[in-house]
Amino acid sequence: MEKSIIYVVSDSVGETAEFVIKAALSQFMSENDYDLYRIPYVENIEVLRGAVYHAKQLGAMIGFTLVRPEFRKFLIQEAAEKQVECVDIIGPMLQAMERKFQIKPKEEPGLIHKLDEDYFRRVEAIEFAVRYDDGRDPRGVAQADIVLIGVSRTSKTPLSQYLAHKQLKVANVPIVPEVDPPSSLFEIPAHKCIGLRISPEKLNGIRRERLKSLGLDDQAIYAKVDRIESELAFFDNIINQLGCPVIDVSHKAVEETANIILNMINQPCWDLHDRQINQ
Repeated sequence: MEKSIIYVVSDSVGETAEFVIKAALSQFMSENDYDLYRIPYVENIEVLRGAVYHAKQLGAMIGFTLVRPEFRKFLIQEAAEKQVECVDIIGPMLQAMERKFQIKPKEEPGLIHKLDEDYFRRVEAIEFAVRYDDGRDPRGVAQADIVLIGVSRTSKTPLSQYLAHKQLKVANVPIVPEVDPPSSLFEIPAHKCIGLRISPEKLNGIRRERLKSLGLDDQAIYAKVDRIESELAFFDNIINQLGCPVIDVSHKAVEETANIILNMINQPCWDLHDRQINQ
């Protein structure tokens, strides 16, 4: 028995058409009983004409996903004239959605793969933020798009995760007087570091509530005002050495701080001399 031949024609990669065709073929035969020939990235009518010609010569059928209506129309007409079995896989769905939503499709090939790439970049960024959270691995500093630095309880971790969902690789480094920051922090461009400043009063309240939630004494050294002021002084000293931007997060939600950072990095050239950001 001769193998059945199917041409997979697409103005993108052709994966969608191939998946649907294979799913349908599985109802009739095994993979050893047919050959698929993919014709991807169709950009002109002549390629479609050639596909129909070869399908006619080999007794093959065609399954296609073409988002451009002129391509779909030509291929259907050409196949009908040459008496080649031809199936439009995506066209009827596009037409139905156009009627339902009352808007025109974008007619741009490959959009689903663009979405997939965005998804995988987001997952990669989230994994990066987890791996290099709280200074656990200083190697992340050199690889990060952004490095957040600040004392404990300045929302470094949730901010890292929020920015990761925007496809940014973020590492964060805690600033503690007893521990020297990683040397790599002083080797990267200053604009990649962003300091998170907070007022002593605000931090005192946050740390006291944190201790209570853990069932601990809210008068522990961790929440003492003099300890907080010592940490913030050390933080300011590090910031002065780095010369990096600083955002006051005392009265900002994570989303607000994230939007400030996104606006900063989206500027073609932002002023590093104006390092104190209180907006």
